[in-house]
Amino acid sequence: MATIDTIRSILEENLDIAPESVTEESTFNSLGIDSLDMVELICELEDQLGIDFGEPEGLETMTDLVEYIDNL
Repeated sequence: MATIDTIRSILEENLDIAPESVTEESTFNSLGIDSLDMVELICELEDQLGIDFGEPEGLETMTDLVEYIDNL
């Protein structure tokens, strides 16, 4: 499964965000994702992908998030 698809699945399951509304250009702000939602998303990504997310900075779009994860 592609990283963006994993993110879409988590957002749909945890935040009721429709997967089709999540594009690579989507910003967290445009999707209504606040800092608490982001922590939840990161925890789920770590669990599902078996990664240690670390302390990323400057992530604003889905592309930023996907590239960060894919480079871990």
